[in-house]
Amino acid sequence: MSNNTTEKLHLPAGSTGQGAFTTVVTPESAGWGYSGLRILQLAPGGSHVIETGQDEMLVLPLSGGCTVECDGETFRLEGRSGVFTRVTDFAYLPRDARAVITSEHGGRFALPSARCQRRLTARYQPAEATPAELRGAGVCSRQVNNYCLPDTFEADQLLVCEVLTPAGNWSSYPPHKHDEPGPNESELEEIYYFEVAPGDPAFTGGYVGGGAPHGMGYQRVYGRHERPIDVLAEVRSGDVVLIPHGWHGPSMAVPGYDLYYLNVMAGPGQDRAWRICDDPAHGWIRQTWQSQDVDPRLPLTTVEERS
Repeated sequence: MSNNTTEKLHLPAGSTGQGAFTTVVTPESAGWGYSGLRILQLAPGGSHVIETGQDEMLVLPLSGGCTVECDGETFRLEGRSGVFTRVTDFAYLPRDARAVITSEHGGRFALPSARCQRRLTARYQPAEATPAELRGAGVCSRQVNNYCLPDTFEADQLLVCEVLTPAGNWSSYPPHKHDEPGPNESELEEIYYFEVAPGDPAFTGGYVGGGAPHGMGYQRVYGRHERPIDVLAEVRSGDVVLIPHGWHGPSMAVPGYDLYYLNVMAGPGQDRAWRICDDPAHGWIRQTWQSQDVDPRLPLTTVEERS
């Protein structure tokens, strides 16, 4: 079986868990060179020591808040009650560092990472400093929170953003790729980590499928004749899709369930740029947005917590 199929690149929730981490993706486990992601689960009062080694990392709360101690600094992350409630603050950990993450009330914390060369300083970024961008229009409307991109936060190789797609909308669209170096495209490996919002309790009666994630979304990845890849994954909360190369998109939020994904990117380029190339068969879709309004449900989150 090819290594570039749904069975190899779609990692269901919990399938890569190790100890305190419900998800572990390293460059070695992914079979590439740079991008990584861990999801740390802490019980109330829990603490975990992180050795960053060759990687730079963020500590980005998915739910709950924490304290991060690194390089003699202490950062208190307010965090959030969930990814659909607000934009979060975060901390940056440099390579060759030891950090202690402690959570008084418990929570889940994403640790996106990139193999890198330079050692920068440990830093904190408040939620208010992260630009929230509305992209697309009509059913292609989505929100992008640009945590760690070249023009929003300094890092050596790491690129991180999160995307919120209202129920019934399509994002990561038109399909695009970033797998070749050049003036118009970057060479970047990418990880998609998904969460799906609960259904409306007014209609579901609070049903949660016996505790199992009941909402879903879909992710498509495809390639070219000379470099094939073929992924069509039904994704649920906690799932990961690896994108070593190829056109990726759409990410589809099914009716009734808002879709969240965290994007982690890194690659060998020296200029830390995010340049993409649309699939020429579908790039024309962007022109149709000029006559459409942005979905009025957006933004789904701001820096203010919502219930």
